[in-house]
Amino acid sequence: MSNSSNFLFKRRQILAASALGALALTAPGLLGTAYAEDPIKVAAIYTVPVEQQWVSRIHKAALAAQERGDIEYVFSESVSNNDYERVMREYAEAGNELIVGEAFAVEDAARAVADDYPDKAFLIGSSFKPDDAHPNFAVFDNYIQDASYLTGIIAGAMTKTNNIGMVGGYPIPEVNRLMQAFMAGAKEINPDVKFQVAFIGSWFDPPKAKETAFAQIDAGADILYAERFGVSDAAKEKGLLAIGNVIDTQADYPDTVVASAIWHFEPTLDAAIEKVKAGNFKAEDYGVYSFMKEGGASLAPLGTFEGKVPEEAMKMVDEKREAITSGAFTVEINDEEPKSN
Repeated sequence: MSNSSNFLFKRRQILAASALGALALTAPGLLGTAYAEDPIKVAAIYTVPVEQQWVSRIHKAALAAQERGDIEYVFSESVSNNDYERVMREYAEAGNELIVGEAFAVEDAARAVADDYPDKAFLIGSSFKPDDAHPNFAVFDNYIQDASYLTGIIAGAMTKTNNIGMVGGYPIPEVNRLMQAFMAGAKEINPDVKFQVAFIGSWFDPPKAKETAFAQIDAGADILYAERFGVSDAAKEKGLLAIGNVIDTQADYPDTVVASAIWHFEPTLDAAIEKVKAGNFKAEDYGVYSFMKEGGASLAPLGTFEGKVPEEAMKMVDEKREAITSGAFTVEINDEEPKSN
């Protein structure tokens, strides 16, 4: 079994969970009216396995909320785009008060479902902004550009060839802004750095990501930005370094992954749960809860690379992190597709 397969298997053992059903606490037409001391019913719909980086963070936050008694949680994974609307409706009919998911390929259908269930709250990952025409449909996104910028500083200081490879899933805003922030951080400390940028056209294809990374290594890259699973495996096999994204894989790649930008979905989900319980859930943009100053993003511990990153770089990281948290410095949100240079 490959390193990535071992990692995914372990994550499935840790993350897999199910929840018992409960009576609905919300009366029809009274969105989010629930007793604050009772858990609300939450259902999540994922188009990929729960091991996938982005989804794993939502799943983790939901399991934490369930453990402390705030919610009762059920979920479906690997739901095809063609089935997404059907699954949304089934969960709404089953009495779930808050439905969480991602609608990047089913935007219109997801909003149509929300319109048909005005007494339910929908918190959906989306590239678009909230619309008052769909008052119970709130959106979120992983705005972790702050942490991505900091990992770029580290990568820019660690590269010896000034050639960094970057492998992403799709060139959509959710990916582009993280790559752009990473590139800006690398250029901040190393203006001479160059980038190879590639997208594999999939959210979950570790073999393809690995092969793409090998091609970038052959073209001179000595550090890889691992937006997808499989990239760190390529770096490990070649004895090179990688930068992680969304989750912390340092323990699985102790000689490879230098730093990672971590997404914490807990602030986003907790805010939605509170508003559903208070009865004031509405169409809002929850993206701000992913910002570092809101606790939605962080730089993972360096682990085995503690003390191995140049002191100049770590000093800049600490200064920028403090400035980001205080609001003195803002990392630019650039959703344009990054290009090789």
